[in-house]
Amino acid sequence: MVELKGGKTAPRLLEDLNQYDPRRPYTAGYNLLINLPRQHENGELPTVIWHKNQCSHQWDVKENQCNLPLVLGRPDPRALSTVAAFCERCRCHLDLSIEFPHGSIDSNPCPSRESPLHHFVYQAEASQPRLKVGNGVRTDSFADWEDLLRFHCSTADCSAKVRIHMRSPRLRPDWVGLLTDKALIESRAKKAMSEDPLRFEGHAVPSPGEVLSTLRSYIVNALRDSKRRSIPAHNKRWLLCLGDRCSELLEYIGFVQEDDVWLVPYPDTTATDPPSSNPINILLEDVEKELLALLLQRPDDEKRASKIQYGLNSASRDLAIALGTTDYKRNLSSRTSTPDEAEHPWFPSIGAKLDFHDDLVKFAYERQLVSDPEGTPYYLEALQGIAKGRDSEDLQTSVAIEASSGKVSADDIRNAYNALGIDVEANILYDDYIIGNFQSRAADSPRQEPELRRALQIIGQHRSSPKILSMASKSITNLEQALSWLGATEDMDDGFIVAMYKVKEEENPGEESTARHAVSLIAQHRNSSALKQWLETGALGEVDMEIGQAYNRLQIGDRSIDDSFVLATFELAYQEAPSQVDDLRSALKAIAKHRNSSFLNHFLRRDMPSTPYPLDAWPVGLDNIGNTCYLNSLLQFYFAMKPFRDLVLDFDAHKRDLTVNDLATKTVGSRHASRQEIQRAQRFVYELRTLFQDMIVSPTASVRPRLELARLTLLSQPVEAVLRRRSTTSGKRPSLGEINGRPVVGPLPPPIPETDAPNADTSHTPPESRMDGLTSNGVEDRSSEETLLGNDPTEEAADQEMPDLIPEESEQQQRKVLEDKENFPPTKAVIGRSATPEHTLKPLAETSPSRTNEQHRPVHADHELPGPHNPKISDEAVIVPPTRPPPCPPRPQEELTKQDVEFGAQQDVTEVISNVLWQTECAIRATSFDAAGEQIDQIKDWFFGKQKSYTGNLHDDWVTKEQSFSTLFVDVASGPKDIYEALDGAFDVQQVEMEGALRPQYSTISHPPPVLNILIQRAQYDQKRSSAFKSTNHLDLRETIYLDRYVDSEDPDLIERRRQSWEWKRVLGQLEARRDDLKQTNFKMDVPELLAATKDCLDQLSEDDDLGVTADLQETIKQAAVEAKKELDSIDSRIKDLKTNIGSQFVDLQTRPYRLQSVFIHRGTASHGHYWIYVRDFEQDMWREYNDDRVSAVTRISQIFDQDQGPSPPTPYILVYVRDDSKAEYVDPVCRDVPEQPQKADKADTVMDYNAPVQDGQGTMAVSGDWFEADYVKPQSW
Repeated sequence: MVELKGGKTAPRLLEDLNQYDPRRPYTAGYNLLINLPRQHENGELPTVIWHKNQCSHQWDVKENQCNLPLVLGRPDPRALSTVAAFCERCRCHLDLSIEFPHGSIDSNPCPSRESPLHHFVYQAEASQPRLKVGNGVRTDSFADWEDLLRFHCSTADCSAKVRIHMRSPRLRPDWVGLLTDKALIESRAKKAMSEDPLRFEGHAVPSPGEVLSTLRSYIVNALRDSKRRSIPAHNKRWLLCLGDRCSELLEYIGFVQEDDVWLVPYPDTTATDPPSSNPINILLEDVEKELLALLLQRPDDEKRASKIQYGLNSASRDLAIALGTTDYKRNLSSRTSTPDEAEHPWFPSIGAKLDFHDDLVKFAYERQLVSDPEGTPYYLEALQGIAKGRDSEDLQTSVAIEASSGKVSADDIRNAYNALGIDVEANILYDDYIIGNFQSRAADSPRQEPELRRALQIIGQHRSSPKILSMASKSITNLEQALSWLGATEDMDDGFIVAMYKVKEEENPGEESTARHAVSLIAQHRNSSALKQWLETGALGEVDMEIGQAYNRLQIGDRSIDDSFVLATFELAYQEAPSQVDDLRSALKAIAKHRNSSFLNHFLRRDMPSTPYPLDAWPVGLDNIGNTCYLNSLLQFYFAMKPFRDLVLDFDAHKRDLTVNDLATKTVGSRHASRQEIQRAQRFVYELRTLFQDMIVSPTASVRPRLELARLTLLSQPVEAVLRRRSTTSGKRPSLGEINGRPVVGPLPPPIPETDAPNADTSHTPPESRMDGLTSNGVEDRSSEETLLGNDPTEEAADQEMPDLIPEESEQQQRKVLEDKENFPPTKAVIGRSATPEHTLKPLAETSPSRTNEQHRPVHADHELPGPHNPKISDEAVIVPPTRPPPCPPRPQEELTKQDVEFGAQQDVTEVISNVLWQTECAIRATSFDAAGEQIDQIKDWFFGKQKSYTGNLHDDWVTKEQSFSTLFVDVASGPKDIYEALDGAFDVQQVEMEGALRPQYSTISHPPPVLNILIQRAQYDQKRSSAFKSTNHLDLRETIYLDRYVDSEDPDLIERRRQSWEWKRVLGQLEARRDDLKQTNFKMDVPELLAATKDCLDQLSEDDDLGVTADLQETIKQAAVEAKKELDSIDSRIKDLKTNIGSQFVDLQTRPYRLQSVFIHRGTASHGHYWIYVRDFEQDMWREYNDDRVSAVTRISQIFDQDQGPSPPTPYILVYVRDDSKAEYVDPVCRDVPEQPQKADKADTVMDYNAPVQDGQGTMAVSGDWFEADYVKPQSW
């Protein structure tokens, strides 16, 4: 068992310091402050025996001995900081000092973005644990002692050194007895009274509280007075409380007896600033604090009689400040933990705490590997245990990555040795012995060979044995293994190598690819043209790497892992051995081919050199500034929309006037926008203009969006306000049960739809009006790599027309807060078809939802059809509820503030788009106003349509309601669908509950928008597993769709077609439900097959007369099987006919064509993945793929429209259709005007310098700090 030598994070060290009692050590050889918990032995948890009287310290500050100079709330790296404290329970003393030997005002000590916490490693050579001092006349537990321990921070950029000095209490136990034992006090007092009865007449025996208070008052006065005082030896109070029997104690403190007086101690009272370095001052303050602690432990009546004016001040915050632990990221579930909840030894083993956020758990684990590489197996086991206990996908991913890199846990090692029947404690653990055990067991149990080989591989990794690894993997990765496998030696010439190859081929025909690979490695090592020529022209030709060897080559044990993890493993292997890239790529190619993975093949293709596109006629990409893949896709979409781009570039001509009258009279999104919100919105458009300008003129293939733009795009101002308010509020989170007795929190379950609808969002009411949704429970759909955002550091500029400049350091501040915003539960979307709680959606059919439209319920064909032709229609309407749109991808978690974590920053995809549109509307002038005072502008003209809902009331009348929408929501949860089939779910008739009755409701488009957004809801929630998942069902897209069937119309023919289609779908739902009843059984066969099998079984049993199987029973079962088969065939035929009818019902209506313009793609799961976008260029008749900084032509249109068959296929999330007659007006992806460059510059040198003036030849932008406003004159070519 390897002794653990890792360190501890600062919170762990502080936690252990609170429990560390040098007087009463733990089990032999274990020191809580120095050591980590013992490793598991034979799979059992390590145990630590606590002393029954061990003190759990309550540290209180000693003000006059502290020195804690701060810079920005942290210890000054240029000075020595000291926190002096004592425990009010056991009265031992503590001096904790921290210094930075290499520190300066410009240094970057922990906590920092790279190292969020100190990681302290014990310095044994500079420490003196529990050194006894004094005469040693008392018992060992209470002998005078000192404990001096030193630690240093292990992070690269921090030079912090910590000194922990603990001392025994000043007051010995026998002295405490003199002051608090009532019998001893009474004995002293009565002796004094008996010696002078008249003088002490009427005096009572003092209480222990009075004795303690008396001595403490003498010391307090001595510390305050500049002159030395004396006390007469015959003073009555002195004699009753102290007297000669306390002489030893008094002299220790500093009292001096001269003749008939006692001189009080004489400290240095001239010092004005702590800390005090005078030994007498230190002694007196220590004793005074101990006396106060003893006094506070007395009964209430004694404390009241003592008239204590002040108590003790906790040192907890000072200690936390000194060690940098005041505001570290905590796990949300820790909020529901009880204070006495047991902490699993795995947390202290990696130097972490139970309340650590997953990011800090990973940080602590990584620091342990750096500090103690030999303990890696146990630290990995601890990480595995924590990931499993928390059910944390993030930590489980880290465990998988560690395993893929070749690391094995202690538990894996134990199990591996057990699998091979090897005693770990044996003295014969040499490689040949282990390999022999493996071969013997594999020969005895051939079926178990894969498991045994995996165990052998783990042992080989643990022992770093190439010999064992080669035997385990059957793979060949280097020259030594190649020669060994062929049975050749390095001195053999090329001819012998080929000969040995042929021998191997004859002996093992099935391993020809392995043999060829061995020859290839030898040829590469020798750079032998002869062997390379033989490999190229030999009879075997080119042989792909065998799939098992490919997985072994990349050291992937679990073949079911996602493609993204395969790629991550490949990249890790490449980083470790760049010279073996060809061999690694061969392995990746074999896996991609075996999986038929377009994702891996796409990577292999993109990694090859390609002809660059002409920069002056090709769109630029956007650099990923922190996994901002969704943000980049969204920005590329808006840039490709020509009217929107022109408005942004010419913003000054459209800018909104911030006059009082204007602010008071108009609304955007059904509410008034404040001056501060409008200023923020205009700042957003200026930032967007800067990016668009750079995308037009940049001489490089990509540009870098600014952090300020990311923040303003992804985080609305009301959400920022909630983040700040959250810092002063708290709320209970729902518990999802317990794991091993520990409560589990999050991800939160989806809320029950109440007022939302599944088909369209309303006029992008800003997120502020949806604040109730920000705290509702939601499914945590991390549908992308994490993407960034943050708080607005310039909100205080509310009274200025234009925003203040951001200081230069705000870039780092923004990075600290621009984080983890897209990876959170979605909020209530504001949808066009809303409903009250009593208006509840019902399914289409009673028995089973239809795959065509699962939200519908039977509507009689003879029911009076609602529509504009019906004279009974009113202006009232009841709207239906929606499902939830998918969230935006998560953003980088660098140093989340506590408020960010608690709030969860619940922005979803629709809210980000809504934030862009709403801010743009706020920033520009209105073109007109509607009757309600709502602003009409270009944004509404381009991106918004109107939807009308028809709802039957209790009097068989029909009521309508019209409202704006910018997005239609479609669902593919029930299975693959055609685009029309999915859109039908947003418009078809449904049943809503109203006043206790079900009423029909359907919707139409009363005003189609020029640009139509369709969002595919893929975020689903598994109620059984209580977890989120992503639906990857295919949506069959069409380049052109026709909205005729959905547009509001009084045409009776169209209305009758809709009625017929709804009736067909009602019947279809019933047939599908019945088909499911006939096909779904518990025996992996349908009902007809089950009945036929039963008949066969009865036929066999009928031969036994005792069983009573009659001929009638056999015939009945036979007929039932025939009837069930007939019914199932009939249902299948009718379903096919109905689907044909439904699909062809509107095919001739083609007067309102819309062309597919953009497709947002997501690849991954509900917890991770990646976004990119395809954009159609109608002018050049081509599609382009925008994938962060790369923009490439789409050569296979099938990659957009066809379904990938891989395990985690890319799926469309958002579709954008443009009206066919307006596509030339609205779509213009290529807008480039690259100035002539004097010389080719490196990309890193051509990114715009935002801290320098920029001149364009016609106008000048005076740029300063992180944001600017200027009168900018655009070039004529724009």
